[in-house]
Formats: sequence, C-alpha cells, structure tokens
Amino acid sequence: MIRLPIALTVVAGLAVAGTALAGGHGGNPAVKARQAHMQLYGFNLGILGAMAKGEAEYDAGAAAAAAGNLAAVAALNQSAYWVPGTSSEDLPEESRALPAIWEEGSKAGEIGASFAEAAANLASVAGDGKDAMVSAFGAVGKGCGDCHKAYRASRN
Repeated sequence: MIRLPIALTVVAGLAVAGTALAGGHGGNPAVKARQAHMQLYGFNLGILGAMAKGEAEYDAGAAAAAAGNLAAVAALNQSAYWVPGTSSEDLPEESRALPAIWEEGSKAGEIGASFAEAAANLASVAGDGKDAMVSAFGAVGKGCGDCHKAYRASRN
C-alpha cells in the first residue's frame, strides 16, 4: 500500500507537470511550471482559508487533505523552474518573478524552506479541529506574503 504523503507528492508532481504541459504551445516551460505550482498552492490555500474565515464549514477530512496537498507541493524540488532568464524583466508578458530572486543575498530559498516547514506543520494539525488549523495557518500565510512582497512584481 502506498503511504498517503508519498501518494500526495506523486499526485502533486504529476499535476504540476500536467498543468504546465497542458497549457499548449508557447510560453516558457519553467515559468508555466512554477505558475502551475502556485496555482496548486492557491487552490489548497483557498479551501483552508475559507474554513479559517468561516466562509465554509470546517471539515477535518477536507482540511487534512488540502493541508497535506499543500505540504506535498511545498516539498517538491523547484529548481528546474526557478531559473535565471525567466524574471519579469526577461519575460514581462509571462513572469511576475522579480530579478531580485536570483541576486546574491536573496532570501527566497530561506523563505521557501520556512514555508515548506509551516506547510508540513499545518498538515500535521489541520484535521485536529478548526482552532488547531487556524493557529498553524498563519505561518503559512506569512510565508506567502514574505515571498510575494520581496520577489513578485505587481500585475500592473
């Protein structure tokens, strides 16, 4: 029997790859892959966020599944799609990643590692009740915000 975290990691990896490839022709594959990765984050964060805000009823199974998916996606090796030459300056119509992400002294790796740790912690408690989920959810949101503020260009 396949263990759930392994299965989730495999499914998340296939989803990222499939979403990146399904976009059709054109566009930078690295950018498309990381956008698919972020869409998976957003989808699962949306489920958890709706429960946290009371917009959806807390469901232990759904919370555990979404948090597990989030942790699995965060644990994927992303090095193949965070490559130089794919910034918002290089590919302004495709990418929102600021060039600073690749500069010496960038904290992106540290932020990503902290986010992955926070996602794993959330996954470990998300099914234990709304209070436990909400308590762990804040660190995940902080990780998103820290990276986006420093390394993501605005939509304008």
